[in-house]
Amino acid sequence: LEVGGGIGGIQIELLKAGAARAVSIELTPTYEDAASDLLNEAGLTDRVERRVMDFAQAASQVESADVVIMNRVICCYPDMPRLAGAAADHARQLLVLSYPRLTWWTQIGLTLGNWLLWMMRREFHIFLHPPQQILATSERHGLKRIADQQGMLWTMAALRRTA
Repeated sequence: LEVGGGIGGIQIELLKAGAARAVSIELTPTYEDAASDLLNEAGLTDRVERRVMDFAQAASQVESADVVIMNRVICCYPDMPRLAGAAADHARQLLVLSYPRLTWWTQIGLTLGNWLLWMMRREFHIFLHPPQQILATSERHGLKRIADQQGMLWTMAALRRTA
């Protein structure tokens, strides 16, 4: 299950590596045409279910999965506890997510990004949720962090189901 699946690149690679099937949840229909083209090109259309919906609002309509992925998604959603909690609840085994590092340079970059979005009259907003709150939310839902890796801008974390 990939929340914020975009054009489906991660799903396609996981299917090629042996995953049986994938479900992609995307908040907007923006990526649907490109995703459909990529799936057709890869011959994987019948192994991916794509849904356009607000996962945090309608998580009960989605089945749990062995692995849940949220790559660069949490920073696009205002209600981090609701989104992270829903993702954690849906992970039967593993939750893998990435989020911006909480550094002075990401704070400046995201502030400038939000200013530009405001200047262009866009409703979209970027959020810099505290990483400890993201992880604590996932842990309250029965997961334990087993790995994390920091890049210059992003942190990747993996959490495993404990109970």
